[in-house]
Amino acid sequence: MSDGAVREVATGLSAEVASLLRCDSLEVAPALLGAVIAVADSQGRVAIRLTEVEAYCGEKDPGSHSFRGRTARNASMFEAGGCIYVYFTYGMHHCLNIVTGPAGVSRAVLLRGGEVVDGIELARARRPAARTDRDLARGPARLCAALGLDRSDDGSLLGGSGSRISLTLPEPQRTPEPELIRSGPRTGVAGPGGDGEAFPWRFWLDGEPTVSTYRPAVARRRSQG
Repeated sequence: MSDGAVREVATGLSAEVASLLRCDSLEVAPALLGAVIAVADSQGRVAIRLTEVEAYCGEKDPGSHSFRGRTARNASMFEAGGCIYVYFTYGMHHCLNIVTGPAGVSRAVLLRGGEVVDGIELARARRPAARTDRDLARGPARLCAALGLDRSDDGSLLGGSGSRISLTLPEPQRTPEPELIRSGPRTGVAGPGGDGEAFPWRFWLDGEPTVSTYRPAVARRRSQG
């Protein structure tokens, strides 16, 4: 949001989703595995079942965009749970996060990968470089591209009035078994935030082909938002 105002969690969400997104990102992240994120617009609808996510925890997390405070770039992270944070990186990619917790704490979950379960033809059209369908949303930039999201969607509310983005949690019988949920170091996070022992905040479903390959950070100059 450009005016710095703080909004409540989106009222268009189901009670179950709204309740979850009021929690800390470390609780929300593994609970999103198996959930479906969907975008419906004039082009059609694409839905992705999430298989890989990462938690980011604001001022206590040196890997978070909001570790050093609020900027124009990360302002959406300071909204209440249910807000969308989309950032631009490497001069070419967009990545999608769901903000969690109360307003002002800057917690978020990065959506890293998933399986396209609806709108696969549209996802293929948006991701012509994908060699196989498993690669359509395997990685955060690919996932964001398959959904057709970019920086203009930053600050949107899940399920809000006029929102084209929705989130559905899995039915109880489809909720992943706890033993299938793995955790480890976050991909591409430099410095202390990339320490897998201190911050094992990447979560994924074991055995899923749409989970991306872990890669440590590559040193590069980072612009400030």
